[in-house]
Formats: sequence, structure tokens, C-alpha cells
Amino acid sequence: MEMKDKIREKFKTLYGTEGEVFASAGRVNLIGEHTDYNGGYVFPGAIDKGIMAEIKLNGTQKVKAFSLDYDEYVEFGLNEEDKPQQQWARYIFGVCRETIKRGGKVEGFNTVFAGDVPLGAGLSSSAALESTFAFAINELNGNKIDKFELAKIGQSTEHNYCGVNCGIMDQFASIFGQKGKLILLNCKTLEYKYYPFDPKGYKLVLIDSCVKHELASSAYNKRRQSCENAAKAIKANHPEVEYLSDAKRVWLEEVRGKISSEDFLRAEYVIGEVQRVLDVCDALERGDYEIVGEMMYQTHFGLSKLYEVSCEELDFLNDLARKCGVTGSRVMGGGFGGCTINLVKEDLYDGFLEAVKEQFPAKFGHEYKVYDVVISDGSRRVE
Repeated sequence: MEMKDKIREKFKTLYGTEGEVFASAGRVNLIGEHTDYNGGYVFPGAIDKGIMAEIKLNGTQKVKAFSLDYDEYVEFGLNEEDKPQQQWARYIFGVCRETIKRGGKVEGFNTVFAGDVPLGAGLSSSAALESTFAFAINELNGNKIDKFELAKIGQSTEHNYCGVNCGIMDQFASIFGQKGKLILLNCKTLEYKYYPFDPKGYKLVLIDSCVKHELASSAYNKRRQSCENAAKAIKANHPEVEYLSDAKRVWLEEVRGKISSEDFLRAEYVIGEVQRVLDVCDALERGDYEIVGEMMYQTHFGLSKLYEVSCEELDFLNDLARKCGVTGSRVMGGGFGGCTINLVKEDLYDGFLEAVKEQFPAKFGHEYKVYDVVISDGSRRVE
């Protein structure tokens, strides 16, 4: 049975009525990693996997929610002290509270929801959940909150109710996504532009290493500090530098003796990555997917050797992709595990997956997962 049919069946059983169906997407980021907090560019797109919810206002001040994936029912009020215990319910509660804080009207509602975004694969299932409810609550209550503010509602939910100090990219892509287009987002100014992404003859596939290394959060903070150190040193010579993304490579060279070698390497990666994103934009306008792929490999090299956020499993998958003639491959997301994102010619696709199947479990002794993704629409009402 389709996910939508399962949701509708459960909704009818639980509440005896029918509601309206809304959906939002998970996301991939083609290129532009660890650039967001450096004021640089990211290049995400919404994908054909996400969260779907049936919702109906119930005329009370209570939310009655059922998660199909957790097979769990929760009720909660709309005041601050009503925060539910369940983590999944806090995303919905947080969206309600953040909407109210912005002067939006929120009435109680009944809902059943489910998702097909693989959890823990770095495809932003939580952002898809927040975006679905932010969009639906806005529509059903006639609030007229603009899309940018809806993305910020999701981000603030993470910060204030889920304990995750995330950037805006995931929620932005989930809400603003368009089929066959990627979005260039300037993380400093929040200006954005759509670029065509319709790689005929290629597939976009994620290989999930099923590894998550523990040191990720402390290592992330350390790298963020390195970038700030380098930006500060450059700013002393060039006052216009607000973020590392404002700096030129030659300006970094000027401060080589004034910062640690580690800080230098981290900054070298970020400054290179900002330029790679712009090179990919130019390549997409020309329909040149070979250049796009080469930039992806360069990003992986930078993330592995300069930023040092890769791991043995991801480097292995990247090397294997190169050997199999895959057009582009890189670690996607914060690193220390997770997925590689791969741009593969259709005629090489089966051979690549066969090589992964033979070699990855043999080397690492555990399974991996494969997700084909298609760039699709973001938040919407489902007819």
C-alpha cells in the first residue's frame, strides 16, 4: 500500500473523518560543505523522499498526533508547559510554538504522518517533518507567513525544542525545493537562485556507509574555531573580511606564519569550496555534468585531506567510484560517516553498485545502503 493510502486509512480509523494532505521533502546538497557557518554558498535540492501528513483542525486547543513510523499516539496542548516527552512530537510542538511566537494563529488539530526519508542518512528527515507542519499550519490557519519565515520556524524549532544548533539550509531546501532545480543559497545574505539540474543519462545515488563516528560534534566545533581564527587573522590585513568566505586564497597565504598549520588547512579547504560551488553553477548553466563531477571529487579530496572530516569507509567508497568511472563522488554532510553522493552515468550504474556490493562488505564486515534520489518539489499540498 502507498504511504499516502496508509496515512488516510489510519486517519479515518482514528478520527472518523478526512483531512487535507501535505508533504515536504528531505534534501541532498550537491556541493558546498562546511561553507554555511563561514558565510559561503550551499547548493541543495529537495528530493523525492520526505514526510507526508494528513491534518484537520479539531476546534480545540489540543494537538492529537499519530506517528505511523513509531506506531505511537500523543496528545499535547499549545502552551509552553505542554511540551511532550516524545522527541518526534517535540518537532510538531516546536513548530506550533514558533508560529505562535511570530503572531500566527494555531488551532488544535488531528494528524497522522509518516515518512520515507531514511533516518540517519543525512537527508534531513527532521527538517522535512518541521517543514510539513509549518507549511500545513500556515495554510489551514490562513496565516500568510512567507516561505522564508516558515524555514526559520523549522530552524528555531531545532534550536529551542530539539537541542540542535543547525543552520538554515535543510529547512530552506525542504520548503523552497523545485523539481529539476538546485538552489544556490548565499548563507551570509540569504539570497538564492535556482539552477537547472536535469542530468539526462545520469543518476544521482547515495551510498550510505552505515557508519557514524562518535567524535563528530566536538570535531565540528574545533573546525569551526579554526575557520574563525583564520578569518580573524586575514581581517587584520583586510578589514572587509567578515567571514572566511570573503577571503581570497592569496590573503590566506599572507597569514600563513600567523596561524597554526591546522587552521591554515581548514581555511584552504573552505576558500577553495566557495569557488567550486560557483564553478558548478557555471557548469550547470552549460549542462556540463563532467565538470560538476570533477568538482565533487575535488571537494571530497578537500574534506578528506584538508578538513579531515572523512573516514576510511567514505574514502574507500570515493576511490571505488573513481575506479568504476563514476562522474562525481564525495562525502555528503558533516562527515565522520554517513553517505557519499554520486553522479553516475546510467550505463555504468549497475557495474558501480555491483563493485560496492562485492568489495565494501568484504573490507569492512558490515552492510551498506543504497538510495536513488531525484530532485523534486518541496513543501506542498497533496491533491
